Amino acid sequence: MPSYVGVDEESRWGELRKRLRDHLGLIYPQLDAEALIPRLLEAAGIQYGHTAKHDSLWSEQDVWLITYGDSIKKDGEVPLRTLGRFLERRLRGMVSGLHILPFYPYSSDDGFAVIHYTQVNSSLGDWPDIEALCADWDVMFDCVMNHCSSRSGWFENFKRGADPGSRYFIALDPDTDVSEVVRPRTSDLLQCVETLEGKRWVWCTFSPDQVDLNYAEPDVLIEMLRIIGAYMDAGARSLRLDAVTFLWKALGTRCVNLPQTHEIIRLLRTLVEYRDS
Repeated sequence: MPSYVGVDEESRWGELRKRLRDHLGLIYPQLDAEALIPRLLEAAGIQYGHTAKHDSLWSEQDVWLITYGDSIKKDGEVPLRTLGRFLERRLRGMVSGLHILPFYPYSSDDGFAVIHYTQVNSSLGDWPDIEALCADWDVMFDCVMNHCSSRSGWFENFKRGADPGSRYFIALDPDTDVSEVVRPRTSDLLQCVETLEGKRWVWCTFSPDQVDLNYAEPDVLIEMLRIIGAYMDAGARSLRLDAVTFLWKALGTRCVNLPQTHEIIRLLRTLVEYRDS
């Protein structure tokens, strides 16, 4: 710790570490929180001396436009630039924020089966187009936290037994009793996939193409922190956490709104508050 750092900064830094220990003690009681904290801080881009901000980014007076990146098109122009011109010409002074639905490369479900979280779908434009929107508007990104595409690099690695990804998903015996799990879809919860180890049955809350991430593995949470940091770097002012109610799984429960899910959201809020300072 630098010798010139004041007592107040040391106190605030200690407060952050205590908050993180409290969060991690509820999410991962079996793990060493002190060993995890430096990894969380690095992934979140938080350096010593950062202090928390508690700005309210919206109120009941705000009006948000929700749209896909290609809802408005013009020949010869990428849709994100067309969207930006439409907002400026037609909606300046009428809306206060822009919520762009998933604009990442995807394989199904209108963008909610994300192949790569930190790329822009080339049919829409590229990061400079997103950053230009963020420069002119308060922009909300979708963070598809619960699952990713079966064509993602992580899941391809899972099937090969390689990292990163070998422990990022939940595989169960096909005869496991999952009858208590709340489902938003009618497809089978456990979907069979071929891997180098043979057939495995993976947890898919929404569809066979949307494979749930395993947040019992801390590396998954750390990956998501890096993704959120990339979104903030690109100019995101707000995040919508897609399907977050299903985040934590525990057999014998309904697997919705579990205490660990709520604590993960509190942890994310803590880190975001300190990062953006």
